Amino acid sequence: MVALPLVFDAPRRAGPPRHLADLDTAERRAAVVELGLPAYRADQVARHYFARLTADVDAMTDLPAGARRALAELVPPLVTPVTEQTCDDGTTRKTLWRGHDGTLAETVLMGYPDRATVCVSSQAGCGMVCPFCATGQGGLQRNLSTAEIVDQVRQAAAAARDGALGVPSRVSNVVFMGMGEPLANYQRVVRALRRIIDPAPDGLGISARGVTVSTVGLAPAIDRLAAEGLPVTLAVSLHAPDDELRDTLVPVNNRWKVAEVLDAARRYATTTGRRVSIEYALIRDVNDQPWRADLLATMLRQRIGTKRVHVNLIPLNPTPGSQWDASPRRVQDEFVARLQAAGVTCTVRDTRGREIAAACGQLAADRSSTTP
Repeated sequence: MVALPLVFDAPRRAGPPRHLADLDTAERRAAVVELGLPAYRADQVARHYFARLTADVDAMTDLPAGARRALAELVPPLVTPVTEQTCDDGTTRKTLWRGHDGTLAETVLMGYPDRATVCVSSQAGCGMVCPFCATGQGGLQRNLSTAEIVDQVRQAAAAARDGALGVPSRVSNVVFMGMGEPLANYQRVVRALRRIIDPAPDGLGISARGVTVSTVGLAPAIDRLAAEGLPVTLAVSLHAPDDELRDTLVPVNNRWKVAEVLDAARRYATTTGRRVSIEYALIRDVNDQPWRADLLATMLRQRIGTKRVHVNLIPLNPTPGSQWDASPRRVQDEFVARLQAAGVTCTVRDTRGREIAAACGQLAADRSSTTP
């Protein structure tokens, strides 16, 4: 059994410089006044950043040159692209970026016929140590700041707009399924959610219905998120319906058991009115037995209710040194059929980005394996 880390927060380091995406409207205006400028300049620079998706003060030509020089202090470079890779005929794009302190993390932008989705990281690395996940095996470096999270979305949205996925498109979906456990970086993630959802000039104006926050099951934090008034989708990475197996696959289960996590998910669905997604990576001969499909269906019916839950099955993606692989197609199909027969809505996730290690569980921010 993998030992559960006793501390979920990242090691303390000098934080990144202040950025306007870290600040709410009142804080931005106060910061601009500190720079010796009228408060309304805060709305102007914020509109450039959130609506026009630019952090280049030289492009903010409606601002006086002197004001631009001063306001550059509020839009320092935080998330600098190092390398980029594409696959799936150019519709999947992974960016490795470096923070102010050299920290590495990754963002994945995916294009679909009707939308573009960006998968963002909330931490550099992850401290949840799930043994089938490359990110978890690499350990936790630090929490990302609110602005570092938001700037991943801004840069991805600008790239999509400018045709990085083959045709100009608009980011309408944001999933917190990249590196890290979002609810272990709770305050910064919640502030980032507000910046993503709020309309310009206060935020990027992406609908809350298009935003998903994933968690391995930090039950108290799920309840806390439900009370925030943010109607985003909750995705629970369950991966096993029984405590005996989940204690090993998702070590945080040693603290909050399956029933506790599902009860928290039910409360989230009740409070927000949003259907909860259950993420389940199918691993050959580990968690893909028919009886586990039946048990999963029973637990979901009893703890959440079939109308308030959706199961997202994920064929396990390969990671370096992993002893496990994906379930055979026939096993996957039987798992799906058993859930559906029990009245549980179930789909199989499209495995985008596998060729460039951009799929679920593969993000590791390894520069040695990434080419520009």
